[in-house]
Amino acid sequence: MRVVLAEDLYLLRTGLEKLLAAHGFDVIEAVDNGPALLDALVRRRPDVAVVDVRLPPTFTDEGLRAAIEARRQVPGLPVLVLSQYVEQLYARELLADRAGAVGYLLKDRVFNDDQFTDAIRTVARGGTVMDPEVVGKLLGRRSRDEPVTRLTAREREVLALMAEGRSNSAIAQRLSISEKAVSKHSTSIFTKLDLAPSEDDNRRVLAVLAYLNA
Repeated sequence: MRVVLAEDLYLLRTGLEKLLAAHGFDVIEAVDNGPALLDALVRRRPDVAVVDVRLPPTFTDEGLRAAIEARRQVPGLPVLVLSQYVEQLYARELLADRAGAVGYLLKDRVFNDDQFTDAIRTVARGGTVMDPEVVGKLLGRRSRDEPVTRLTAREREVLALMAEGRSNSAIAQRLSISEKAVSKHSTSIFTKLDLAPSEDDNRRVLAVLAYLNA
């Protein structure tokens, strides 16, 4: 799997390159700034990008803005954001793209190799992976007329766990309920978010995006 990596700290960048190589990934380009990231993503068109939010030259949201622009030029380009920060404005713009294939992990909450590499593979396959703290911050401000406000407290819990990329079985274990109950909650969520059955759309992904979109 071909990866473009964006991280401005030398030791972390080289460490991530070695970790990814050890797990069978091919880091085709590793960059340390926003303009170089955009160029690499558009020119190399990797299977997935692993992107820090704050890159030179501004050290604000350069990485996210480069990723969003790259996805405009290469629709559906898989992007996993790996950062210490939750940049709400551009994060929501990235996640609002219904193409999916996006993720947002916090560096200090990645606890092992498998968690990290599984997230990369999920995003590369078109899935959505979110750290629960990111979900919480992005959901901090919502208007009362948004469809997500129709959900019950339990349905919001189920959908938040969907946003983390968990299966029905994992959600059931986490909430101490049956898989059948998770399935019923999921059906109710799809109905309340006006996500009709479709052969083309992954309703779990669309539900998560609806949940995260401001």
